[in-house]
Amino acid sequence: MKNFSILLLLVFSLGTLTAQNVMTPEKLWELGRVSALGVSKDGNQLVYRVSTPSVEKNNFNTTYYTVPVSGGGATKIEDHKSFLRDQKLSPDGRHVLYHEAVKVEKVLGKDYYPEMEDANVLIYNALDYRHWDTYNEGKFNHVFYKENKEGAEGIDIMKDEPYHTPMKPFGGEADYIWNPDGTKIIYVSKKLTGTQYANSTNSDLYEYELNTGQTKNLTADNHGYDKYPAFSPDGHLTWLQMKRDGYESDKNDVIVRHNGMEMNLTAGWDGTVNSFKWSPDGSKIYFVAPSGGTVNLYEVNFPGNTKRAIIVNEVAKGDFDITGIVGFSKGQIILTRTDFNHATEVFSFDLKNKEWLQLTHVNTALYDSIDLSTAERKFVKTTDGKEMLVWVIYPPNFDATKKYPTLLYLQGGPQGALTQFYSYRWNFQVMAAQGYIVVAPNRRGMPGHGVEWNEQISKDWGGQAMDDYLSAIDALCKETYVDDTRVGAVGASFGGYSAFQLAGMHNNRFKTFISHAGVFNLESMYGTTEELFFVNWDIGGPYWDIDNKAAQKSYSEFNPITNVGKWNTPMLIIQGAKDYRVPVGQSQEAFQVLQQKGIKSRFVLFPEENHWILSPQNGMVWQREFFRWLKETL
Repeated sequence: MKNFSILLLLVFSLGTLTAQNVMTPEKLWELGRVSALGVSKDGNQLVYRVSTPSVEKNNFNTTYYTVPVSGGGATKIEDHKSFLRDQKLSPDGRHVLYHEAVKVEKVLGKDYYPEMEDANVLIYNALDYRHWDTYNEGKFNHVFYKENKEGAEGIDIMKDEPYHTPMKPFGGEADYIWNPDGTKIIYVSKKLTGTQYANSTNSDLYEYELNTGQTKNLTADNHGYDKYPAFSPDGHLTWLQMKRDGYESDKNDVIVRHNGMEMNLTAGWDGTVNSFKWSPDGSKIYFVAPSGGTVNLYEVNFPGNTKRAIIVNEVAKGDFDITGIVGFSKGQIILTRTDFNHATEVFSFDLKNKEWLQLTHVNTALYDSIDLSTAERKFVKTTDGKEMLVWVIYPPNFDATKKYPTLLYLQGGPQGALTQFYSYRWNFQVMAAQGYIVVAPNRRGMPGHGVEWNEQISKDWGGQAMDDYLSAIDALCKETYVDDTRVGAVGASFGGYSAFQLAGMHNNRFKTFISHAGVFNLESMYGTTEELFFVNWDIGGPYWDIDNKAAQKSYSEFNPITNVGKWNTPMLIIQGAKDYRVPVGQSQEAFQVLQQKGIKSRFVLFPEENHWILSPQNGMVWQREFFRWLKETL
């Protein structure tokens, strides 16, 4: 009898361990974050870095490695700086290209009044006084070059210009490159200032000639974004282009300048390009783009002087996201890849045999030690008769005979693709592992389903997209394994807006809401956000333009603040105080309403975070507050 009791205890203990053998917020913040840096000149080695968070120390440790592109063990390297430096070395080896921040304008109080050295004052005459998470203090990113020798002095090719290269807030070294013979520098900049800058997306490609010091605008005729310049093996300048000024989510096309003419290689293809790279022989361009709930690899041929038709082909697809093209090696294309269950790793893909080989295995051991969630594609009929893709993510060891609490995931953007991404906040694997079914609709406004589907959401935030959300959750609530008495809705940015909007119209479908950095009051949003081109395009324009019917509909019918009288559901609100895209006042206004109405609510404020949550300990608190709220209310 004693031995039987011990056996029962052992079985119970093993069962408990197995039940806990899933992804947790703690495990999520142990994962190494992989960034591919490039392929060595001989094509034999992949160079990459791994940033590993330390929650205890609240920082990241970064290590650099190489691994053979044919597969094999990784080697830690110390001399990564020489590899990175080579990326910006001129083709003739004579010069090095780099960027630095340069003080150009007077902004600080002490700039105007030097005797007031301890004054803490910022003085502005126009907009663009803050961007993303920093205030403008009169410094601008400028491109420099210098001779490739010790002690050489850099030359600022944008001297005294109040413009950024790399562009703010997310530009990097891809914003400036050498031409094939190293005599010119091509760089990206939005050469507008102040209020004009805040209202426009009109970036251009500029060409600086080393011999003369002269700069010319290469894309002056286009008024939307021009970005990501690159040269083909034959020397043809190539870039990504959006046509319409002020529309940050316009169709992104691949443009090639050939014989003095611009050739749009993706004009006839119904999609938008994320990034691209020329094939080594210059015959085609490979690019990645959203497609039907994933991000796939495509190719488009370059006809050159021939009359061959331009054809776009899908090269590689599956239930994963191809997030970037690293380079090529001996018939292989090197790619980064994620899916709902796996953070970024680097793979090679054999273009002839269509075979995959995983090159990095930074997190393989951890994933092999846990039970994974499963994801399924479902299609739901929308209120206007369309078929909408809905990702459904199930808990590990899902049992269809049981009932599960369910989360409707509300994607941000609003035109962000809902694909097989892997987030360190909105992580479907972690949500499912805590016992929740996740319903993630590819509602109106998302790329990957054609340009028309993508564009529909502009000036209709509270319309068809909200109907799409409700269609998705209503359809899933008919499944026997969904506990329709325990359904929540969660999201950030436009997803946070969606939580606020649905709170006033959901007719008691949801038992709880979570809104992170959500837009609550479109009027105050217009008055405080930094990139005005976004609200001008998507909301329709300023709230005082009473003759603008689209804008007035946004500020009335699609404005969450107008429906708070119907709010009756618990809500968690999360916000970064240094978020200038969706400023902190949006969350403060919403929380004030909830508290005044006596609705269970909580406000989690991160004073040093922006639109995202980046530091390890803050990220861990975010996860714990997220699930603590769900445990209390769902």
